[in-house]
Amino acid sequence: MNQYVNEVTEQAAYSSLNEECGIFGVWGRDDAANLTYYGLHALQHRGQEGAGIVANNQGHLWQERGIGLVAEVFGDPRRLEALKGQAAIGHLRYATAGAHGIENIQPLMANFHDMQLALAHNGNLTNAQTLRNQLEEDGAIFQSSSDSEIILHLIRRSQAETFDEKIKDALNQLRGGFAFLLLTPHALYAMLDPHGFRPFVIGQMPDNGSYVVTSETAALHVVGAKYVRDVQPGELIRIDKDGMNITHYTDKTTLNVDVMEYVYFARPDSDIHGINVHQARKRMGAALAKEQPVPGADIVVGVPNSSLSAASGYAEGAGLPNEMGLVKNQYIARTFIEATQDKRERAVRMKLSAVEAVVKDKNVVLVDDSLVRGTTCRYIVRMLKEAGAKSVHVRIASPIFKYPAFYGIDVQTRAELMGNNHTLAEMTELIEADSLEFLSNESLVSSIGLQMPDGETGLTTAYFSGHYPSPIYDYSPEMAEAKASGEVTFDEEPTSLYVPQNPAEDQRVEGAN
Repeated sequence: MNQYVNEVTEQAAYSSLNEECGIFGVWGRDDAANLTYYGLHALQHRGQEGAGIVANNQGHLWQERGIGLVAEVFGDPRRLEALKGQAAIGHLRYATAGAHGIENIQPLMANFHDMQLALAHNGNLTNAQTLRNQLEEDGAIFQSSSDSEIILHLIRRSQAETFDEKIKDALNQLRGGFAFLLLTPHALYAMLDPHGFRPFVIGQMPDNGSYVVTSETAALHVVGAKYVRDVQPGELIRIDKDGMNITHYTDKTTLNVDVMEYVYFARPDSDIHGINVHQARKRMGAALAKEQPVPGADIVVGVPNSSLSAASGYAEGAGLPNEMGLVKNQYIARTFIEATQDKRERAVRMKLSAVEAVVKDKNVVLVDDSLVRGTTCRYIVRMLKEAGAKSVHVRIASPIFKYPAFYGIDVQTRAELMGNNHTLAEMTELIEADSLEFLSNESLVSSIGLQMPDGETGLTTAYFSGHYPSPIYDYSPEMAEAKASGEVTFDEEPTSLYVPQNPAEDQRVEGAN
């Protein structure tokens, strides 16, 4: 048991999952860079490795970027002051592909003899290695190891006549998950992959009508922008002096929002395709209480911060007090891998502490959003018992995480996943809980409440169900054995155009508000 915990901990930091990045862009504001700075602050949960902003000042692009949090990178006010102009894009990085150097901090800049381009990307390309090999064989020279740089090369090498057609040509060669912001001297472009894996929204400033495009609606609220619409799968949106122009680069699309956005990644005050994240998580918790009750439980305790909504729903559903049995130190931004078992456990204790007065002599239901590698959960259970909890029953507001993620999350091998390598009884023992249970896949989908015109779920639940909505291309060898045995399945790419009944708000299940 200890060997497993040590091996897994050596592979990963203590956050259970990490999103690749967050993006924010604005067109038509004198304070574009400052607005982008505040927008990135609102998205800081989506990436803490690095941050950057590129501003457009009368057709000239200027970049400032660095390693660290937004406040660290732009701690010197002169860096923001240098970003003048009426348009800007910003990026927060958590790497799923590529090395961790400054060269991979986005937005990526390209300085050609006739124009400049800046690109910000959220997601992960599943055919990146194949495309990169082809481009390098044709003479392309890459400045970073990021898969995002590929799109710049593809645009530049396209033989299409207009710039917009060059972008469409490039996008049609990509596979996987991507939400792109592209800033040129004359326009801001927003582009979403044909499956809509990542959330992507457009807002408008009420004072002058300028447009904002970002990963989550929470960032719109922070800068005072009014929500306009979700970017739809396969769309290419151009924003310039003439306003917003919406086209499709492909008519073969569907909607497969990454379910982990609702479970874990997105802020609770964000809406994704018309579904509020907090309310969806509350419904997950209530469904979990119905499916997996704990007889004799005294209190419910949620793991801060992403599990608090689910814990609230569980407590209401179970008729139990929802107590603050764990407190998170909000000033600990990142926890890196420590060299010894003692240091690793101390790192977790820096982030979380148990409230002894709350949990002592209590039978605790510990609600968490997901269980991926299991190391953090084990420490939390131990922490609660050391604080005097009589028993700790872990309830996870999502199904067992069994399969890798390939569309923008940093879990790309089965070896990392506790649920893939152990039975429920073994997992319970590994995390030292008195019991362990999970939400069913069916209840997860119904709790979110997306209702599609064709009866599909509108979600990607591959991590739990083993059903992937597309081929995974360069990652196929990792899943070849599971595919051959029928343990996992892969859909082909879509063949028709997905059109929501209301582009501003997809249909929802009745009562799922």
